[in-house]
Amino acid sequence: MSVYTTVYTHGLMADKTRVLLDRPTRRAAILRAAAGAFAERGFAATSMDEVAASAGITRLIVYRHFETKESLYAAVLQDVRDRLAGAGSSGAGRGESVAVRALLAVGRDDPAGVTLLLRHAAREPQFASYADEFREQVIRYAERLMRVARAPVRVRTRWAAETLVSFVFDALLHWLEDGDPALDREFLAQVDASLPALVAAWSRAQRSGPDPVASSTR
Repeated sequence: MSVYTTVYTHGLMADKTRVLLDRPTRRAAILRAAAGAFAERGFAATSMDEVAASAGITRLIVYRHFETKESLYAAVLQDVRDRLAGAGSSGAGRGESVAVRALLAVGRDDPAGVTLLLRHAAREPQFASYADEFREQVIRYAERLMRVARAPVRVRTRWAAETLVSFVFDALLHWLEDGDPALDREFLAQVDASLPALVAAWSRAQRSGPDPVASSTR
């Protein structure tokens, strides 16, 4: 099914040029526009009218694709998760490189969507499961990487895996906000060097009294 769209400016019909998009393409465009609107104003403060304006279409067309604002927000989060999974599975290189490169690639293509998933969704009770499930997948991935790297057993803890994931997520979000895309390769190199260094530092740490890392797993 194809959808015709009239271009609007400031809520007024400024150009009656008709743009024909097939349904999947239109849906993708709505998701991208919605991600930007939600990331800028938050879920509660964003209306479907504002999403439609961001997409350059009418509210009626938005509702043809998504029955409610909740279903639209959920679709944005699921779309980002699917693209991150696809980018990670198609990557090449060391394990941590694949994960970080996938996050950055999708983040550069859709920074608003990635920011919604990694930062904002966890604060929305009805959408927290999307963020929590994705974070849990990445934590399990980090745990596997530490096993493959033969990190000492006392370092391969839930605390360590969560710390590595938190570092990557925060580094990525700050880089998307402030980093120069021309320096993305340098950013990836720094993150790739930081993760093994953290594990190595934890491995060398001498115990002085109770080990907080070991204690956190009991």
